Amino acid sequence: MVFLILAAAFLLIVALNINTGNVRISVREIWRIIFLKSGDPVKYNIIWRIRLPRILMAAVLGGALSLSGFLLQTFFANPIAGPYVLGISSGAKMVVALTMIFFLKRFGSFSSVTLITAAFIGSLLSTGFILLMNRKIEHMAALLVAGIMIGYICSAVTDFVVTFAEDSDIVNLHGWSQGSFSGMSWNHVKFAAALVGITFVLTFFLSKPIGAYQLGEEYARSMGVNVRLFRVALILLSSIFSACVTAFAGPISFVGIAVPYLVRQSLNTSKPLIVIPATFLGGAVFCMMCDLTARMAFAPLELNISTVTSLFGAPVVIFMMLRRQRGR
Repeated sequence: MVFLILAAAFLLIVALNINTGNVRISVREIWRIIFLKSGDPVKYNIIWRIRLPRILMAAVLGGALSLSGFLLQTFFANPIAGPYVLGISSGAKMVVALTMIFFLKRFGSFSSVTLITAAFIGSLLSTGFILLMNRKIEHMAALLVAGIMIGYICSAVTDFVVTFAEDSDIVNLHGWSQGSFSGMSWNHVKFAAALVGITFVLTFFLSKPIGAYQLGEEYARSMGVNVRLFRVALILLSSIFSACVTAFAGPISFVGIAVPYLVRQSLNTSKPLIVIPATFLGGAVFCMMCDLTARMAFAPLELNISTVTSLFGAPVVIFMMLRRQRGR
């Protein structure tokens, strides 16, 4: 039932995203343009060059961000863990900002591969620091605070770099750093879908080890799981998901925490074989809904995507914390 509801919500929000905007297009025209590839040339270009790539990118990156949060929560055995809260997105943002300024100054442009590589390196740097702190700090609340501090440090470095960057570079960097799915092309969609798709399959293959690890490290070892290698795989896969999102859409908050929690509560199970695809689909629906809200709430003015995800996601996190406190 949950999968049916998510699938129906996905189709409904796709239709709303295509139909809604400064130029309204009827359902009949949408059907003709998408499936028959005929109709008004202006509306044809609006759908195929602007709205469809943006919608699909929101779906792919939303699912990736949700799975990144799920993997981090599995790794730290903490439902509050997420790429934004732990400073991983901020680390990726810092390295991407440095890379963008360097490449724009030297070469005048940069590729998707360059941005994703930079974001991956930044994610690993932040994650590596958190892992070092994890050895020294046993209390998860203190580790969470350490992750937040890492995020502040990375943001401070990014702001420092932006202060001394050229005006033309700042314009490009500012728009990206606020978080947005606008300006996406089919090349971006293809690259992101391929990378996220491969990483999703690898994550799905880890379903059984994840299920064993959720019951404790000792149990996982007794089931033949190489815990050290498994933990490295979790971090790498989570970093790839987070890096892909940050590289294309900038840092996006709370999706990686709120969506996995809502999905687990809806399914009433923690079995990875069920939770992993549901989390991806739930993240896609959540981000497409937030993107639609960002576009249309104060149209023609467009909100930053992180503003909307925080508005919807933060209350979920607060509710989750209160519920855990009552459970104790």
